[in-house]
Amino acid sequence: MKKIWQMLTKPSSKYSILALVLVGIGIAVSGIFAVHKGFEYASTNEFCVGCHTMKQNYEEYTQSVHFKNASGVRADCVDCHQPKDLVGMVETKLMASKDVYNQFITKKIDTPEKFEEHRLELAQMVWKRMEKQNSSTCKSCHNYSAMDHAKQSPEAAAAMTDAAAKDMNCIECHKGIAHELPNMAGGFQKDFQNLQAEATSQGATAEKLYSLGEKDIFATDDPKGKSEGKLLPASEVTVLERKGDMLKVEVNGWLEKAGKGRVMTEYMGKRVFKATIRGEIKANEKIIKEETDPATNIVWQNISVQGWVTKSDMIDSIKPIWNYAEDMYASTCNACHAAPDPGHFTANGWIASLKAMSSYYRLTKTEERTLLKYLQNHGSDTGGAGAH
Repeated sequence: MKKIWQMLTKPSSKYSILALVLVGIGIAVSGIFAVHKGFEYASTNEFCVGCHTMKQNYEEYTQSVHFKNASGVRADCVDCHQPKDLVGMVETKLMASKDVYNQFITKKIDTPEKFEEHRLELAQMVWKRMEKQNSSTCKSCHNYSAMDHAKQSPEAAAAMTDAAAKDMNCIECHKGIAHELPNMAGGFQKDFQNLQAEATSQGATAEKLYSLGEKDIFATDDPKGKSEGKLLPASEVTVLERKGDMLKVEVNGWLEKAGKGRVMTEYMGKRVFKATIRGEIKANEKIIKEETDPATNIVWQNISVQGWVTKSDMIDSIKPIWNYAEDMYASTCNACHAAPDPGHFTANGWIASLKAMSSYYRLTKTEERTLLKYLQNHGSDTGGAGAH
């Protein structure tokens, strides 16, 4: 080792210093050229889709406006996924090596089926990176200051003017623009399972309980009897009696005086649904008070009814349900655009707003009702965020 070190540090008697410097420069230039060409090759679409699990992504991309459009300007893979600065470029390549590792070593995404299973996880990694970079790759083509809002639709102009003023991250509103959106339900569905486990561990022993989902209301303590109504998700009840797995509960709410009066709401004049009642349950309702809604002149009755429900999926606090619904909102409405704050609309206004978006998300009827109730209970006329 000593001899090697001496040989490296000892001046050469055979070659001039100029020759050695030129050789060093040649090696450095060759290295830089090789690295440049390597990055150049690794930045082609052909290289990016070299792994067969990326071919599905490529097919999705070819159907997008970034691949084919009226202007003929095409954004390749690296235009969206790779920053232009050297540090960002190297960082992106190093992170991309994880995909290669997961395909060939761990076999985590080595088939289209496995890739689909992990699509949400992979997408979230990309979104997080783009958020960190404030969508610099997007803005290298789409510059706020270069936009002519007069040539945009009124809706787009309003949105983009606000986005420009805040220098918003493009990915806040434009997820899924080049690739299929992943199924966002995985996270909040696990949250719901955790809620069910928490409710089971509590054993429905509290005086005040809240329903996780829809529940049949019975006139007697027989769960096999005829259902006389429905307790809707995120509805509060007061426990009056316990008998095995059954709970005798009192439900308090509002009914319109006119008509059949079968749908109970949380508030007078607001369509925040709490329960439906009929038969014996409806016949035994007790009127607490009667009021006229000054906005509509509709007469409402504050009533209470009693009935039996099973104790399953009943939890002793509304807060975990709202946390679950908030995650659902972030995973659905916020998945591809910046969704408004719950306090942006009134309780009744949220009904039409959520319905307008129903074709863009995948929720069960119970999930949709829970989400709607969360938004309504945090609306502009029910106290807003933090009121419940």
